[in-house]
Amino acid sequence: MRGDATVRSLVAIEAATGIGIILFWIGFFTVGLAPSDPPLGYFTFEHAFPIPDTMLAMTLLTAAVCVRDPDPGHRELGRLLSLAAAGALIFLGLLDASFNAQHGIYTLSVFDGVLAAVINSWCVGAGLAVILLCRRLA
Repeated sequence: MRGDATVRSLVAIEAATGIGIILFWIGFFTVGLAPSDPPLGYFTFEHAFPIPDTMLAMTLLTAAVCVRDPDPGHRELGRLLSLAAAGALIFLGLLDASFNAQHGIYTLSVFDGVLAAVINSWCVGAGLAVILLCRRLA
């Protein structure tokens, strides 16, 4: 298959991110991956994300499966889904970073700040990486 290393990298990023999103929400609702003293509006903001994040995770995982498929039509569908997911990841990362900066999430505690920064950076970085990898597949 053309670009085997590129496809493997793309699949790894998409699968890790899709699974990571699902695990984040499981953790958020079970073990409390929320700041101990969140700012006003934090839970209202966060509770808007489970449905779109689940859709994003499913898109990432579907894209990862499709780009590995030997059928050219499925590979192209995977590339297109990858690009859509990449845009959503960048938007998500920047939106979350904007909220976090405006509401002091990065400075609540070392744990909360590092967790938020890692998640935001991963979303933007993974989105950019997916775009660059998809360009190689074009």
